[in-house]
Amino acid sequence: MLSSALSSLTLRGRAFLAAGVTAIACAVVFGQPALTRVGVLVLVLPLVAALVVSRRRHDPVVSRSVWPRLLRAGEAARIDLAVASERRRGDGPLLIEDALPYALGSRPRFVLQGLDRQWERTVTYPVRSDIRGRFTVGPLTVRTTDPFGLVERRREVGGTAELIATPRVLPLPAIPLSGGWQGAGEHRPQAFASGSAEDVSVREYRRGDDLRRVHWRSSARVGDLMVRREEQPWEAHATVVLDNRVQTHRGRGPASSFESAIVAAASVVVHLEQHGYAVQLATANGAEVEGADETLRRLAVLDLTQRPTLDTGWSGDQARGGVVVAVLGGHGSGDSPALRRIRHDAGAALAVVLDVEQWSTSRGDGGPAAAAAPLLSIGWRAVGVGPRDRLDTAWRDLGRAPSRRGAPS
Repeated sequence: MLSSALSSLTLRGRAFLAAGVTAIACAVVFGQPALTRVGVLVLVLPLVAALVVSRRRHDPVVSRSVWPRLLRAGEAARIDLAVASERRRGDGPLLIEDALPYALGSRPRFVLQGLDRQWERTVTYPVRSDIRGRFTVGPLTVRTTDPFGLVERRREVGGTAELIATPRVLPLPAIPLSGGWQGAGEHRPQAFASGSAEDVSVREYRRGDDLRRVHWRSSARVGDLMVRREEQPWEAHATVVLDNRVQTHRGRGPASSFESAIVAAASVVVHLEQHGYAVQLATANGAEVEGADETLRRLAVLDLTQRPTLDTGWSGDQARGGVVVAVLGGHGSGDSPALRRIRHDAGAALAVVLDVEQWSTSRGDGGPAAAAAPLLSIGWRAVGVGPRDRLDTAWRDLGRAPSRRGAPS
């Protein structure tokens, strides 16, 4: 217990302790009894303060609320910190300090005074993150001192709270999307002219139906006349593909091409959902999540992957006839088969291609147009983007870009 008490001494307390020992030593050497009494007083004072503070055990109850728990990078959140105690006697002043990650700002400190029996205090402070991520707030550090400032004890109490900062979302202009998928979320009809029994939707025959619409194979299987539906309702859906492979991006930290790709993907997802699309996110590892909210949560913590190629297992039935918007980094020769397959399955394929060499120290000479050229050659509507280009302008240019559906595949 003595070692614990000594370890809680402040610099002032250690100075008092050294001064007391020195005064007693000088009193013995010079034969001054009065100096001995002064030395003992100075020596004992920090020891008594340490003993008294060590017996004052503070176990306050801490609850923490984050409003909102999910925010976008660049926005501010509020932390409500409630501290209470049910001790039967009053407490001295308490200095509390909440632990915060560096990205959320400096650690807030508050002094709680006038603490009677069974007290409760609530303090509020703002936090702000300019970068995406999942952050942990807490625990709370309670510091108790004596009136002379000779002793200070620290103790962590309470739990932690989680705060998620999603990527920034930039407003995008409305652009025409080919393939019959533009709209406000209504079911869009798609005509069926021919196909097998697996390719059509059928229903029972009704009086007045054209006999030319009878689907004989289904009728033979069911035992009743079945006719083809002329239209099948489809819900407008879109897939946003984000290339998060480490070899396709350049730069580090918030100024990297990967962070720019995150912002672009988040902006496209929110834009498409606002225009009535059911959106899903796919990365180099395959399909991830559906819906804008879940996508933003996923993008908040998404990291680069070492995967060498794009996983296109989500394509096919999930992407057939829908809109695909890809946010890509550097393009390699091994990426062409995957991109051709996605283009083949999609009703409309658009790509925002980052000219990643502009994010590196050794910048290339091709420029954004050269970055988009490989996608254009296989039938995508593509536009190149550099670190100084505006995303909304690039998105508008993408709407004007010609679609080369007849490109070789």
